[in-house]
Amino acid sequence: MRVLLLQQCIGVSNPKTPPPEAIVSLMLSIPKSPEAQVSSKASFSTILQPRLSPQNPRTWIIFSVLIIQILLLCNLRTVPSSIPSPHPATTTADEATVHRTTRALDQCGSGKIFVYDLPATFNHQILQNCDNLNPWSSRCDALSNDGLGQPSAALAGLIPEDLLPAWHWTDQFVTEIIYHNRLINHKCRVTEPESATAFYIPFYAGLAVGKYLWINSSTAGERDRHCDMMLRWITNQPYFKRSNGWDHFITMGRITWDFRRSKDHDWGSSCIYKPGIRNVTRLLIERNPWDYFDVGVPYPTGFHPRSKSDITRWQEFVRWRPRHTLFCFAGAPRRAFPNDFRGVLLSQCRHSGESCREVNCAGTRCSNGTSAILETFLDSDFCLQPRGDSFTRRSIFDCMVAGSIPVFFWRRTAYFQYQWFLPAEPESYSVFIDRNAVKNGSLTVKAVLERFSREEVRKMREKVIEYIPRLVYAKSKHGLEGVKDAFDVAIEGLFARFKEQEQPQFHKWK
Repeated sequence: MRVLLLQQCIGVSNPKTPPPEAIVSLMLSIPKSPEAQVSSKASFSTILQPRLSPQNPRTWIIFSVLIIQILLLCNLRTVPSSIPSPHPATTTADEATVHRTTRALDQCGSGKIFVYDLPATFNHQILQNCDNLNPWSSRCDALSNDGLGQPSAALAGLIPEDLLPAWHWTDQFVTEIIYHNRLINHKCRVTEPESATAFYIPFYAGLAVGKYLWINSSTAGERDRHCDMMLRWITNQPYFKRSNGWDHFITMGRITWDFRRSKDHDWGSSCIYKPGIRNVTRLLIERNPWDYFDVGVPYPTGFHPRSKSDITRWQEFVRWRPRHTLFCFAGAPRRAFPNDFRGVLLSQCRHSGESCREVNCAGTRCSNGTSAILETFLDSDFCLQPRGDSFTRRSIFDCMVAGSIPVFFWRRTAYFQYQWFLPAEPESYSVFIDRNAVKNGSLTVKAVLERFSREEVRKMREKVIEYIPRLVYAKSKHGLEGVKDAFDVAIEGLFARFKEQEQPQFHKWK
């Protein structure tokens, strides 16, 4: 009987505890087998009946003790259920909240950006005066579409039709506009400067000085005017004063030498030599390799993918494009330069027969709006990249976006310029030829390039194609989902740089 009641109490057969009256009734009415009844009548009937009689007080004592024991056991079983436990739904909701917070932190884990609201005279008003930014012609078309320029309708038939909307005639000096538009729409932009780790100064320094570079009558004061005004404004900002500019950055949309005038009668602006900009990181299409604060970023090309699928589609197109020419050169000689190396390359190209294809860019024949350069790069295994008016040239990126392998003659043309964007092993994607050996006739470009096997060429081209996303600027102001373009790589590099500067071993001067 006790075993049965215990089983009922602990939930073996019935989780409900029977009331005391039922226990008493059950104990008094336990059925017996016929044999047990006979045996009981023969041996114990006379003894037990008086003792178990309801009228006997001992019976009630026994029953009371037994009932108390059963109730205690039952209560012990129910104690854990009285302790509150986490509700499954609540736990799931909490975890979801944590996961959402973690994702948000992951997206901006490297840092957050505050974009200064500069007076319009430093950016928007410069764009509004696009008719007056060039002494020869209007630049309004070149600066349209948020700096991407006019659509490249002339490329129809040369590139896949579905990719035509991703191509524009983009000017090489518009990174200031591109970076500004991307930063004001950046997922990690903050409006409270106290939560920022990087501060962006949206000053269009290159566009501001550009109109004065080609006017002989311009004064040093005119070329420095916008920069001086900007520095007076920014150096009065509390967060600039706090860091002395170390966590600030700016995009300067020309080569660094356009901002490094040493004497009043020399070329360009002296903006980089101004004290207020000394510690500000500067994004330039050509850097001074010996200046820590100069960072080289890719020249804008005409390809502005709208999505990751545009990238993949273009990579497949250039990967399987038939190439009939060993190498090519697009450029014009610099006859005013003594021992002009471009003239040497053009001469070698012309003497290489069908192995080389030339695009003579004398005058304005290679200005924005021609498909001849892209077509030449698409048809060639290698593209020659001597220095331009400075050490770099936009053609490097036009060449690589077309899947052609660049051939360099100065290490400062690419290797010392764009370390954040190009492979660490130069030989994996490019060829370097000693220009002096070419000049003195001991080497010909054709002979050097013919030594590479088809498999070696394929591997180098594959590396070039792999890096195309890091060399182009997306069409969307929000970037591309699932792939990093040149802008994303630059911002990641800035965050890493500012983090490095906060390490104890890093020395900051005032």
